Amino acid sequence: MPHTPAPLGLTALEARLREDLQWLDLPARPWVKPRHLEDRPLLEVAVIGGGMAGLAVAAELGHLGIRAVVFDQSEEGFEGPWATTARMQTLRSPKQLSGPALGLPALTFRAWFEAQFGLAQWEALDKIPRLQWAQYLRWYRQVLALDVRNRHRVTRVQPRADGCVELQIDNIGKLQTVCARHVILATGRDGLGGPWVPEVALQLPREYWAHSADGLQDHWFVGKRVAVIGGGASAMDAAGTALEAGARSVDLLVRRTDLPRVNKGKGAGNPGMTHGYWRLPDDWKWSIRHYLNLQQVPPPHGSTLRVSRHANARFLLGSPVESVAVQADGSLLLQTPTARLQYDFLVFATGFRSNWELRPEFAPIASHIKLWGDRYTAPEGRQDQELSQLPDLGPLFEFQQRTPGACPGLDRVHCFSYPAALTYGGVSGDIPAISEGAKRMAQGLAGQLFNDDVALHFEAMQAYDEPELQGDEWQPGRLRAEELRT
Repeated sequence: MPHTPAPLGLTALEARLREDLQWLDLPARPWVKPRHLEDRPLLEVAVIGGGMAGLAVAAELGHLGIRAVVFDQSEEGFEGPWATTARMQTLRSPKQLSGPALGLPALTFRAWFEAQFGLAQWEALDKIPRLQWAQYLRWYRQVLALDVRNRHRVTRVQPRADGCVELQIDNIGKLQTVCARHVILATGRDGLGGPWVPEVALQLPREYWAHSADGLQDHWFVGKRVAVIGGGASAMDAAGTALEAGARSVDLLVRRTDLPRVNKGKGAGNPGMTHGYWRLPDDWKWSIRHYLNLQQVPPPHGSTLRVSRHANARFLLGSPVESVAVQADGSLLLQTPTARLQYDFLVFATGFRSNWELRPEFAPIASHIKLWGDRYTAPEGRQDQELSQLPDLGPLFEFQQRTPGACPGLDRVHCFSYPAALTYGGVSGDIPAISEGAKRMAQGLAGQLFNDDVALHFEAMQAYDEPELQGDEWQPGRLRAEELRT
């Protein structure tokens, strides 16, 4: 029997990572010129959100010698959805993707996994367990010593005309104000809004329904007749959660007459799309994103089987919800074009939308942000309200003013979250290209910070006086007589 080598161990992996960073001369030495506002130092970059995107962009900024401070409202280790609201059993992305590793092999999930469990376990792994991914991100933060400040909820983002962005922060009831030269919104899938539900949900008492992003609890479902509205990945996760919690029955009400079978996004999932999409003209960007919206992403194979293996689960296709009403006995009567159905509880797996009213912290900037709907008129038959509400971002993921001069400093607030997808593609929130997005964001900010202070850097260059030569490395040569000009 062949010998199976023991796992490397995290201590050895971390030593390897430190060596890799040393060989690459990372991180760069700090170089950004300090600035102050009313005797208070300005942060170089503040990142709002300590999930995967926030950690990746903060890490890459650090590699470039820029100090980034990350503010997150969650308890330490519970940033992002992985250990809080998400209900999938495994990630949907292939396990071999390098994710936020920033080109460093020792920083990948695979390296972290194999160091603890070995190659055989890696080869046996199908997809990455959700909670294991959360553990990996905790290690990522720790091993890179990122400055993440938990339980810091940003309550106001206020650009200023004097070249900074003011943040009001609630730290467990203690209010503070900080100012940064640039602010990055790494606020995830709900980015500039939150969960979206149709009007029928808003007409019901809140105790009768939940959104799939609400952090579904088992006791909500025990013994109940449950309907899940939707047919995507989050719908399958919600249905599986309800069934495993002991629901009496679970119906998936799907508007389409069939579930999508092919993930069309994979058809162009290559480095060309990652690096070329953002250079495309508007018509092509709109065409690609609108087509993906129409086609929709099919639920994962395993997630669908998680539901269909239960005898008390039904897939009701061609069943858009027309109305819902509370009956005298406390049950819900839900009507579709073909049926009258009774339930006790509903889950709306209906995704997210940009909605400034859900994000009071962005009130100072919301009305000033230029949207795609302000700059682009979709061709007949390709109108898309969801896309039209996404921000029209500049070259550094920065918000642009709808009316020039109305909100000075808005271009110092950068959208590194899902709503950037129409302008930049899937580089600011999804695992496949998050490193490329973080590098683009960080490199752009490095250039901007340098350009803003070019006069100071020029002065520093002129004042630089570390000698390369001491003057004793050579002797002046003497010309021979025949070489002299007469």
